[in-house]
Amino acid sequence: MELYGRDEERAVVEGLLDGARKQRGGVLVVRGEAGIGKTALLDHAAEHAPDLRVLRGLGIESESELAFAGLHLLLGAHAALLDALPAPQARALRAAFGLDVDVRAAADDGPGAGRGSSADRFLVGLAVLSLLGEIADERPLLVLVDDAQWLDQASVEALLFAARRLGSDPVALVFAVRDGHPFPASGLAELRLTGLDEESGAHLLHRHADGLPAHVRGMILQEAHGNPLALLELPAALSAAQRSGDLHADFFHLGSRPVSERVERTFLDRARALPARAQDLLLVAAAEPTGDLGAVLTAGRALDASLDDLAAAEASRLISVADGRLRFTHPLSRSAVYRAAPLSLRTAAHRALAEATTADRRAWHRAAAATGPDESVAADLERTAEAARRRGGHQAEAAAYERAAALSPADEQRARRLVAAAEAVENAGEQQRAATLADRAAAHPHDPLTRARLARIRATAANARGDQRAAHALLVDAAAEVGPYDAEAAAYMFLDAMSAAWALNDPGMIARTSAGLTALRSSPVPHAEPGAAHLVTAVDGLAAVALGDPARGLPAARLLVEAPATAASAPGLWERASTHWWHQLIGDLGAAYERARALERDCRAGDAIGLMPAALFHLARAQLLMGRLRDATATASEGVRIAEDTRQGLFAGNLRGVLAHIAAAEGDEDRCRALTKELSAQGLPIAGAWSGGALALLDLGHGRHDEALHRLEDLWAGPHGHSGFALYALPDLVESAVRVGRTERAEAATAAFATWADATGQPWARAVTLRCRALLATVGAAGAVAGAGSVDPAEAASGSDPAEAASGSDPADVASGSDPADALFAEAVGVHRVHPHDQRPFERARTELLYGEWLRRRLRRTDARPRLRAALELFEAVGAPLWAERARAELRATGETTPVRDREPGLLDRLTPQELQIVRLAATGLSNRDIAAQLFLSPRTVGYHLYKAYPKLGVAARGELARMDLGERRPSAGPEAQAPPGPA
Repeated sequence: MELYGRDEERAVVEGLLDGARKQRGGVLVVRGEAGIGKTALLDHAAEHAPDLRVLRGLGIESESELAFAGLHLLLGAHAALLDALPAPQARALRAAFGLDVDVRAAADDGPGAGRGSSADRFLVGLAVLSLLGEIADERPLLVLVDDAQWLDQASVEALLFAARRLGSDPVALVFAVRDGHPFPASGLAELRLTGLDEESGAHLLHRHADGLPAHVRGMILQEAHGNPLALLELPAALSAAQRSGDLHADFFHLGSRPVSERVERTFLDRARALPARAQDLLLVAAAEPTGDLGAVLTAGRALDASLDDLAAAEASRLISVADGRLRFTHPLSRSAVYRAAPLSLRTAAHRALAEATTADRRAWHRAAAATGPDESVAADLERTAEAARRRGGHQAEAAAYERAAALSPADEQRARRLVAAAEAVENAGEQQRAATLADRAAAHPHDPLTRARLARIRATAANARGDQRAAHALLVDAAAEVGPYDAEAAAYMFLDAMSAAWALNDPGMIARTSAGLTALRSSPVPHAEPGAAHLVTAVDGLAAVALGDPARGLPAARLLVEAPATAASAPGLWERASTHWWHQLIGDLGAAYERARALERDCRAGDAIGLMPAALFHLARAQLLMGRLRDATATASEGVRIAEDTRQGLFAGNLRGVLAHIAAAEGDEDRCRALTKELSAQGLPIAGAWSGGALALLDLGHGRHDEALHRLEDLWAGPHGHSGFALYALPDLVESAVRVGRTERAEAATAAFATWADATGQPWARAVTLRCRALLATVGAAGAVAGAGSVDPAEAASGSDPAEAASGSDPADVASGSDPADALFAEAVGVHRVHPHDQRPFERARTELLYGEWLRRRLRRTDARPRLRAALELFEAVGAPLWAERARAELRATGETTPVRDREPGLLDRLTPQELQIVRLAATGLSNRDIAAQLFLSPRTVGYHLYKAYPKLGVAARGELARMDLGERRPSAGPEAQAPPGPA
């Protein structure tokens, strides 16, 4: 077919096809008003892809509430290929297609699923990605989805999840979306179609409506506004007198209505010209979205229409029939026929179709025919909702429950179904809509357990929109009410309430939570439920920490995060992800890392894609704090990608915060500032804390101590000043405050950090406390800092220091070791060194650097060199080049004669974060398919990354990877140099 005036658009589509031919997957979202030519562009793509396999799908408005209806229409014919998929993916897609519902139902209720669990709706998307790869195995694939705005939400989520991961798959995917309808395709390439230019429009009109008088052509061109469908259909709607130009322009009935309405009117006029029974059959066809010819004819007979009447409808060019399917020539013709019919006829059509169809369609047709409450219809819809839940179609489940509630004659049934609808919407990830449904459900009488479920839904939505105060009030009230009936549920609600109070650092909210816990603890029920008693004790400990008593609170808080995974009441994945937030509070980073790694591993094994952003955030945070910057980059990068794909903005922001801190530690100013800018653009309440801490560390590395102190004081005084963000940044505040002579601020920060460090009992925290005290001890009586600042590069090159020359001190006196700072620095280094697997090598390196700088300024250059060498080696090991250069400059200033060469980048440093993940898994013997399943990618994308990684690693085959050291980098403890002499 010929496209007029679409040269640029055709080039975009043909470029997408060329990419698929070159093993490069691509996605395009074509947007525009009705009739603007979206379908024609899809037809053009199909015509220009003779060497590609072409799949076509269609969104149908009346099917938008049927879970996976669009996906089944697109891919159901290829169900035979499901056996080639990894077993969990195959089960998920079979369940989505209604082929294996029992398996999916069992999976929903399996062990370890955790509170609020449901079928992971993103696993279907991963299965779609794998299935598309299988279909494209022999030749590239073109997938065309028209009217995508009418796809059911479950199909949209699955297709977009796959679309964002096509990578190296030879698949081109094109969605056509009508303007004015939501379609969540952020981050995907878009092409907007506008009206044809005047010349192209005139050519099209001339081709299809030749012989019109010039003034009539001009009128149509003016009214069509370049809309191709209007240019084709408006001339056909003209009477003979209008075509000849004998009638006035007012008789065109075009006026100022939108083009789609004008075109729809032409379709309606054409339908009304048909015989009555043909119109009835056309209405039945408009009410049955599947185009099932048998169902339409069966239902038509109930309205006295027959196969003969179908011929008249076909002759009108409103419908066509092929391969047993009836299809409207344009969606506007379907909507025109359906909307113009009176309610009585629409009801009759749906009632007839209900008798001609089965299962889900029967229930929805019965609902469409209902004119008032009907328990039989409501129960039918409820069964449809339950089937949708088993398939993972939470939006369809919610729609069926909500409609069932509207048709329920009894208040009790209506309330129960509204609760189920709210929970289904929450499982679909739409917290605010879930809260609206929960508000409606809460207006009905409920038992305490149901009221608690509704309160939790409303609190989750309040937290998501940043209203922790409202969330706290809902949770505390509901927990107090439900406690006598379900102590464990109450305890979890108190935990969530404490999280909200902690986020706002509100003593009143914390005290109210504690009072509720006291009441729950006094009840006999918690003692009968060990899990509840354990939670009550742990949450009470968090309250103590928040109110300034970590010594009392931390031991109790440990109970929250150290529950044995093998216990009979072991928490599920959801609970583990939720409670891991508190791990950084107890300071045991080794345990935090191991538990985060176990959580990540279990989420991958269970295909819990929806929980992966949380698991990867906890793991990346632990890796960052432990100085494993390269591994943290790989983890956080994957986490951002999955969080964005699954629309989890909070975790996307938290993971960007981790990446910003990594960039700061590496001294990468441009990347750090770009990431903090993205964080600010997200508008998350926690963004300021992440950005402030990262930019302060960046300033500190560059020697901008005033700027660092300003940022850290804002963080400490802000709403997150009590949190782990500020807690772990306190040593930075101490260093920057000492550098600019703000001793009182450094003292307060040191005291706060020491209180917490003592309560943790962690050696690394004690060593950092000693370092902070040593920095304070370097401050002279007049407030000047002995040895503040880093050495100037020019001075370092000469091996001299003006400060030494100006001091007038006798080296023998200075080196006597009588300075208290010396003893504190030496003790700090000693505490770091006695633990060969130091949990925070970056902090140890900073301790060594600060000690070495101080020793050099005190003219003890021989003593300084081992400290500075240790710092240099550690900074290089963790990948912090800015800090390494600072240590190197200090070494040159001591007159170090042994040249210190820049470390050559290791083999693994040449890999991208994703390549690193893939080669590690490949080295364990996993196949590309197995790796793809673990990393939620396609096997071809895995193969592409391996192809790119082999030359970087100097290997030619997969087997060589097993002989390489590809494990997570654990920086060495550094040279065990002899400690300098302590105080006399």
